[in-house]
Amino acid sequence: MSIPAWHEFIVIVFAIAKVGAILVPFNTRYREEEVEHIINDSGAKVALFTKEHDGINHLDQFQSIINRVSSLEHLITVRFEQAGLKNYCEVQHSGKGQPSPEPTIDVEEDIYAIIYTSGTTGKPKGAMLTHNNLIYCTVNSCLAINATENDVFLHGTPYFHIMGLAAILRLVATQSKAVILEKYQPEKTLQLIEQEKITVHPGVPTLFILEMNHPNFKKYDLSSLRVAIMAGAPCPVEIIQRVEVEMGCPILVSYGMTETSPILTMTDFDDSAILKSETVGKAVTGVKFKIVAENGQELPPRKVGEIVCQTPGLMKGYYNLPDKTSEVIDMDRWYYTGDLGTIDKAGYVRIVGRKKDLLIRGGYNIYPTEIEAAFYSHPAVSEVAVVGLPDTVLGEVSCAAVTIKPKFTLTTEELKGFIKAQVANYKVPDHIVLVEELPKTASGKIMKFALKDAILTEKSVSLR
Repeated sequence: MSIPAWHEFIVIVFAIAKVGAILVPFNTRYREEEVEHIINDSGAKVALFTKEHDGINHLDQFQSIINRVSSLEHLITVRFEQAGLKNYCEVQHSGKGQPSPEPTIDVEEDIYAIIYTSGTTGKPKGAMLTHNNLIYCTVNSCLAINATENDVFLHGTPYFHIMGLAAILRLVATQSKAVILEKYQPEKTLQLIEQEKITVHPGVPTLFILEMNHPNFKKYDLSSLRVAIMAGAPCPVEIIQRVEVEMGCPILVSYGMTETSPILTMTDFDDSAILKSETVGKAVTGVKFKIVAENGQELPPRKVGEIVCQTPGLMKGYYNLPDKTSEVIDMDRWYYTGDLGTIDKAGYVRIVGRKKDLLIRGGYNIYPTEIEAAFYSHPAVSEVAVVGLPDTVLGEVSCAAVTIKPKFTLTTEELKGFIKAQVANYKVPDHIVLVEELPKTASGKIMKFALKDAILTEKSVSLR
C-alpha cells in the first residue's frame, strides 16, 4: 500500500484486519525498484495507491510492476480514477448490503502486518507482526501516556511507519480525535496545535528542533499541549529542557523499534530532564531486559553491552529471511536489538549507541551519542551526527556533520575548540563538516550510512 497520511489509510488498516488479510505499507517516496522489491518479497496480491506523491508517479510505477510480479493481481486507485482499474470508493461501496466476512483469526499467531524496516543501515527487511503484537503495544502506549477520549493527537508521522501505525491504533483505542498532517511542515504544525487545541504531540527530536527554531515559533499559543512523546533517536538534555520550557509541556521518552511493535520503554511524567535525556525510561508492562557481552554472558548493572529484550510485542521474524531472524532472535525469544547500553538498579535503560555505530579509534571505544550530546550543548548547533571513517593508521577516525541554527555563524575550528573542553582528547572528532541538512528517513531519523557514503564520495565536501 502506497498512500500518504490520509483518512482512507485508517479505514484500510481496520478493513484489512476485519477480512483477515495482511497489511504491507511502504514509503510513498520509494522508487520503482524499491517498490518492486517489497511487492515481490511480500507476495502482495492487491496494491492500493495514489496517483502521484512527492513528485513520484505511482500510477506508472504500479502499471509497470504488475507486468513483472506474478503475485500482484489487482490495482486499486485512491483519490483518482483510471480507466480499467477499480478505485477505493467503488470497492468501499461494493460491499454494502453484503454480509461482512468473519474469518477465524488467531490473534496470537496470525500475521496482521509486514512492516519493512526504514533502512537506516541498509536494505529493508519485512518484520512480521501479529494482531496481538500490535494490540499489546497499543494498550501499553495508551496507559503510559494516560490517554483518554478527550485527547487530540497530532498525526505527523507517515502512516506507513510503525510509529504512524501505532498512532492509528492508539486513536481508535481511545476513541479520541486526530489532526492529520499529510506532509510535515514545522509552522503548519504550530498553527494546528493552536487551532485544533492539540494535546499530544509525538515525534522524533528533529521535529521538535525544527518547530522551536522556526522564526515564528513564539507567535503561536501552544498551551493546549498536555504531553510530547519523543522516540526514534537520542535526545540531548538541552532539547528536553527547551521543549518543556518553551513548548510548555512535559516530555515522555520512549524506546522501541519496528521489530517490537514498537514500544519497549517509557519515562515517567515525574522523571527529571536529565533522566529523560540520559535514559529511555523503564520497561513497560510485560517487557524484560538484560545486557549481554559479546560472548552472550549477562552483564551486571551499569556495564555496557548489547540490549536484549523479551516482549509480547516481538515480531514472529523477518519475512522470507530465516537466517536474518535467527541472528536477532534466539531459541528463548530474546531479541538482540543491536543497541549498546546499560541498565541501572532502578531499571532505567541507557542507550550509548548502535553496535554498528561504535567507533574504535586506535584501540579506544568511542560512542557517537556521547559526542553528539556534547555538540548539542552548543547554542548554535541545530543537528549533528557522528560517523566513523576508515583510516590506515588508527583503523577508524571520527567525523561530525553539523547543521547550524539560522542567524548563527560558526566555524569548524570554533566547534572543535568547544568540543575539546567537553570530552577526552581521543573523543574529539578528527573531522568536522558543516552541512545544510542531514539525510533522513521519512520519519525523521538520520541515515548515518547515507551520511558516511556522502562524506566519503562527495568531492566537494572538505574534511577539516
